[in-house]
Amino acid sequence: MPEEFIRLTLPDGAEKTFPKYSTGYEVAESISKGLARNALSITLNDQVIDLDRPLTEDGEIRINTWESDDGKYTFWHSSAHLLAEAVQELYPEAKFGIGPPIENGFYYDIDFGDYSFGQDELERVENKMIELARAKSEFNREVISHQEALSFYKERGNEYKVDLLDDLTDSTITFYTQGNFTDLCRGPHIPHTGLIKAVKLTSLAGAYWRGDVESKQLTRIYGVSFPKQKLLKEHLDQLEEAKRRDHKKLGKQLKIYLMDQMVGPGLPLWLPNGTTLRRTLEAFLRDEQLERGYKEVITPHIARLELYKTSGHYPYYQDSQFNPFGVEGDEYMLKPMNCPHHHRIYSSDLRSYRELPIRLAEFGSVYRYEQSGELNGLSRVRGFTQDDAHIYCTHDQLKDEIKHTIELTQHVFSTFGMPVDIRLSYRDENEKKYGGNSDYWDRAQSEIREAADEMELNYTVAKGEASFYGPKIDFIIRDAIGRKWQLGTVQVDYVMPERFDLTYVGSDNEKHRPVIIHRAPFGSMERFVSILIEHFAGDFPLWLSPLQVKVLPISDEYTEYTNDVAGKFKDVGLRVETDYRSEQIGSKIRDAENAKIPYMVIVGSEEQQNSTVSVRRHTQGDIGTFSLKEFIYTLEQEVAEKKLPPSIND
Repeated sequence: MPEEFIRLTLPDGAEKTFPKYSTGYEVAESISKGLARNALSITLNDQVIDLDRPLTEDGEIRINTWESDDGKYTFWHSSAHLLAEAVQELYPEAKFGIGPPIENGFYYDIDFGDYSFGQDELERVENKMIELARAKSEFNREVISHQEALSFYKERGNEYKVDLLDDLTDSTITFYTQGNFTDLCRGPHIPHTGLIKAVKLTSLAGAYWRGDVESKQLTRIYGVSFPKQKLLKEHLDQLEEAKRRDHKKLGKQLKIYLMDQMVGPGLPLWLPNGTTLRRTLEAFLRDEQLERGYKEVITPHIARLELYKTSGHYPYYQDSQFNPFGVEGDEYMLKPMNCPHHHRIYSSDLRSYRELPIRLAEFGSVYRYEQSGELNGLSRVRGFTQDDAHIYCTHDQLKDEIKHTIELTQHVFSTFGMPVDIRLSYRDENEKKYGGNSDYWDRAQSEIREAADEMELNYTVAKGEASFYGPKIDFIIRDAIGRKWQLGTVQVDYVMPERFDLTYVGSDNEKHRPVIIHRAPFGSMERFVSILIEHFAGDFPLWLSPLQVKVLPISDEYTEYTNDVAGKFKDVGLRVETDYRSEQIGSKIRDAENAKIPYMVIVGSEEQQNSTVSVRRHTQGDIGTFSLKEFIYTLEQEVAEKKLPPSIND
């Protein structure tokens, strides 16, 4: 019988042929022995699988090392199993819920029974994990029947795994075993535990089983792990730096916003400094949108429930929305999304193909119910404002419009010195999660990929990350200390035009369906500001800083000149304040530094005589003496060019 072969396409586009049932490890070894040594898993046709799994189909393949997201995903998934094995060794009565990898590490939800597991025991578990890791236990995958899996967990009295199995009656059931620990798991895993060299269990939290407050609360142990001790040290240093940049602390220090219990949790109050910051951001994006042909609209904060039933937001996202309320015998709801309102604006008039594309934009406030334990400063709130826009276009215009929105989003993030990773978020096989016709989905997924390819973007594909009405392009930015945040998104939507019966009259005088692009570079103003605060550590670019210049007179003797200097700054639109307190100049400078004001202008006898100013730059100290006219021009240029602060440029 002739040997069968499979054809695999490598990331650089090269194609290689391998005998059918070759493993990912063998593919890696054919490229280089070094790659094979560092390989953790492979990604075949966007599915991450074990290195030792036999390959039976053609496709695109990537070898995942620690440097890749899929490699870290595999590493941290295996580390969660190692954590569970350590807990099993130390606390034999413990029962295990779920233990997934997360963005920066992993966790495991564990029922310790009547035992009160505390923070002081984390180090003991860490030490046991390293001890077990040194055994270099292989992760062995086994496919078993549903009944065998049920019997395994019923014998051990683990009701959590039994509950999970009840949802997997039509799925392939796999167990993974390393050392003395066996877990229900679909994988993938690294080759053996010995690759895990450094572990830090970072925190404990309570977690209701499957998020149900009526169920038992389990102990969630969070952790992170690395293939080198040096990487753990770097990570812990980054955590310390993140604490220094915490937007909740800096937001209070810089008087950006506050949370007030009388107003309600998750409902931020923007203080004058924060309002200036936010309005400056809005003006920046508004100007960019106007140049690109957007038209701004305003929609109400509530609407009839029927609107959100038509869009599908109410049934799909009911649990994350505030309850409807009655008004004159009808049901209304706080607005959870701006989209349906824009669709009604579009449908309010007969549209011709000559008008398209129509680009409607709004800084629209929306409201979502977040549980109190999930609220987090400005980054997770119950009331927030989205920089929403919806583009209604013909099928022929779609690809160009996608490209334009990508270009705008990239421009926004580059302005703030934020490198961007791009992810194409597709649907998975779970039909219940998505609305609309599968043919439309296939077409939309193909179109966003074509646009990304034509723009020569580097991207990854994530199945199961699409919204319920269409695939999307997600923009994941990296901040100044390397953390990743998902911000902007571009979504292609064939579903809402059907739900709202949106049409335009084509050149053939017949009615046709438009395609909708949903677009929000910032995502939400609240979350974006929280990220900006941490990205810049409160040291905002001059154009964005709530207060740009502080004029510091050495004494009351120079009040008139101080007022004249401040007035000249105001005349050109710069945000300026004076400090007439009867404090020593050193004290005034310290206070201005703590407030992270970009420029401190010091005036005294010599400056008054020569019509000059002595200037200090935040974090840099004294930068010299300038004529007032010269310095104002320098600041105008810095604002116009939206220059980044020295901390980012460095």
